Amino acid sequence: MSAATELPPAHRPGAEAWKHMVLNEARVVIRDTAGLVVPIGMPLLLMVMNGLGASGEPVPELGGLSAMSAIMMPLTLVMIIALVSVVNMPSLLATYRKTRILRRLAVTPAHPTMVLLAQMIVSLVQVVLGGGLAVLIAVLAFDVSAPRSLAAAIGIGALALASLYAAGLLVAALSPTVNSALAIGLVGFFAMMALGGGFGPMVDLPDVLSTIGVWLPYGAAVEALGDAWIGQSIEAAHLIAMGAWAVIGGGLAAKLFRWQ
Repeated sequence: MSAATELPPAHRPGAEAWKHMVLNEARVVIRDTAGLVVPIGMPLLLMVMNGLGASGEPVPELGGLSAMSAIMMPLTLVMIIALVSVVNMPSLLATYRKTRILRRLAVTPAHPTMVLLAQMIVSLVQVVLGGGLAVLIAVLAFDVSAPRSLAAAIGIGALALASLYAAGLLVAALSPTVNSALAIGLVGFFAMMALGGGFGPMVDLPDVLSTIGVWLPYGAAVEALGDAWIGQSIEAAHLIAMGAWAVIGGGLAAKLFRWQ
């Protein structure tokens, strides 16, 4: 091939392209008012309602912490992560597949993977903002204590993010339409919440259901984060469950995900 007909070298998207991709995803999320408010507003509303009804007195069974500190804070933080990752993100990605945005990106230097990563970055910002707001309100209004094992709580939070995001990407991979992504995400969220202590203590569930709940990422995260808040040792089963969901669920999502 002569020099005159040689194709120019392919260029990978640089930092500027990544910035525009992330900002565009942020605009999409901000315009979706329900998708922005529900993942943050609903957990905060439940936390405030429970906080107003709780006594705030130390509970010996909870290591001397109040129920708001040892129970409601882990539940609220995990709920925010689950709503963003399992409900919001899959429906947005399914919308992009339906509108063929991912297919169009596939023939440009901006690979569709950029959309996934940009969406995950924006949703992670939502989680951080929602979790930070929940902690701020809980500390100022309900005198919630910080986790006694702060380093463990941060590590568990990161593992909860990885496992629940893997579950959300798996929902996006398996959902053929936008409506099915939203339906599967909502059913999955409420099922995990019910089995993970969201509607009452897990010990009150039948043994089979409580066992299933502990091995789902929601229940494992709530239990492990609650242990870190109290300052007691973290059960290995909870960490193994979240790690397995992150690795196996993420791997299956990558294998099954369809760009069009």
